[in-house]
Amino acid sequence: MDPRPTAVQPPISLRIADDIRMQIERQELTPGDSLPTLAELCQRWDCSMSAARGAMDLLKAQGLVSAGRGKAPTVRIPPRKVVRSSERHQVEKDLALLTEEERAALGEAETNLNMSIDDQAFSSHYDVIAAGDSLAGVFGIDASDQILRRRYEAKDRKTGLYLSYSVAYIPAALIQQNPALFDERNEPWPGGTQHQLSTVGIEIMSIVDEVTARMPTTVEVQAWGLAAGVPLIFCRRISLDATGRVVEVSDADYPADRTELHFVTPLKPWPGKPRQRVKLPRKDA
Repeated sequence: MDPRPTAVQPPISLRIADDIRMQIERQELTPGDSLPTLAELCQRWDCSMSAARGAMDLLKAQGLVSAGRGKAPTVRIPPRKVVRSSERHQVEKDLALLTEEERAALGEAETNLNMSIDDQAFSSHYDVIAAGDSLAGVFGIDASDQILRRRYEAKDRKTGLYLSYSVAYIPAALIQQNPALFDERNEPWPGGTQHQLSTVGIEIMSIVDEVTARMPTTVEVQAWGLAAGVPLIFCRRISLDATGRVVEVSDADYPADRTELHFVTPLKPWPGKPRQRVKLPRKDA
């Protein structure tokens, strides 16, 4: 949509916010640029302090402006973007067949965040719990059956804010042949979950991604450093083997202002037509 004012007779605070928003959209103001102070807005627009403050509140709610107590407002600098692509599932499957050294060189940090895991404060915590009704229904097991719960989080070493957070579940009976899979000290595991499962003879043949969203709690706003009005995206990944058995469920959280969902859906050719591989265009992260 081209930069345009809101199509109503707006109050002064909305007119101020619209003017600054359109300057940002036209790139007359760029990320990190300083914005007028409240006093300067009052003078320029001949308005009250409450109207100027209301304009800044509107801009913050749209995720366009960063401001804090005692800090001059600036155009918000976009955070690092995470690209969650369905193509990475095949990359991870192929990775499981490589040497440990090769597997260790490429993980979620590199594929999703485009950064080395050494640049993150990464932690994991394992425990074994009862499946409960909800997960039992997904796995097709009894609610009392044990599952391995694995919680992963990565934080920016400088800010302490979340870079990624996920919780994954595997029925304990599926992996009991390999005790190493129950030990969190083996994280980060070179090659990730698909290689872990391969050590007990399980091959992932299909993955289902389910995506929902909601507004964050105050705790989540603080943990992620979210701007006002930014929702959280929740991705549930369900991994199945060749028999259609669910072998792992992973729930990951992603802030909507720094996440790109990139799903590729292979289509079967028409009868009698040879299948051609088409390289799809992809935006840089």
